[in-house]
Amino acid sequence: MKNLLFSLVLIFITSVSFSQVSQSEKSALIDIYNSTNGENWTNSWDLSSDVESWYGVTVEENSVVKLNLTMNNLSGKLPKSISKLYNLKSIDLGFNKINGEIPNEITQLTKLESIKLFMNRFEGSIPSDIGNLVSLKEFVIYNNAIGGTIPESLYNLKNLNTLHISSNNFSGTLNHQIAQLSNLKVLSLFDNSFFGELPKEIGLLLNLTELTIANNLFEGEIPLELNKLANLEMLLLSNNRFNGKISSSITSLPKLSYFEYNNNPKDIDIMSNPVSQTNM
Repeated sequence: MKNLLFSLVLIFITSVSFSQVSQSEKSALIDIYNSTNGENWTNSWDLSSDVESWYGVTVEENSVVKLNLTMNNLSGKLPKSISKLYNLKSIDLGFNKINGEIPNEITQLTKLESIKLFMNRFEGSIPSDIGNLVSLKEFVIYNNAIGGTIPESLYNLKNLNTLHISSNNFSGTLNHQIAQLSNLKVLSLFDNSFFGELPKEIGLLLNLTELTIANNLFEGEIPLELNKLANLEMLLLSNNRFNGKISSSITSLPKLSYFEYNNNPKDIDIMSNPVSQTNM
């Protein structure tokens, strides 16, 4: 009797230990594999083995929560079926050759906390419904060919701490609603075609440590409100169309260690320069 009981317990434990992710999640992963030329990946998948053993896939409680395929020679497009990875919290596909648009279906993954698609060949625009990703903390898509304007819904991402969209084809103005991103630490917009005045509401982003907006078409005066950013460590402003004076209360911010202004119009008056001012 004891042996029978032990055998039943062992069978139960074994069945729990080897529980697999749902078929819909597995199918979504296979779609990603097929759509991005999985056979040519640096680290490929054995589709006949358990999902838990697939390179870059993290499974918790029988569900895929992380997908990290950075520097893995992916090419092709992301499939719409990525929306079937219901519990995905993090996706990192940086340093690959993925093209096409970021599928709007990714905005259905409301548990996502981190999206990293940098150094690819994505085009199109940021999905208009990105504001659905209320848990998102990191949105990193620099060095692609993504354009258009920043969708208004993005300003609803109250948990966002990193917005890095540099070296793309973005244009338009920066909305005063930027103030809603109160947890933002990194705002990196350099090497795009943003224009208009820099909204003074940036001065309300008190957690900001990096503000890099060089190589755009921003104009007008640099808002005095930037002097409220006591945690700011990096400020890059060069190659814009700013005019007027830069207050010494900005250049003397207590944590500012890298400040760049060169190649702005010559009528800029640097009133004080206690920090490093260096070309890119």
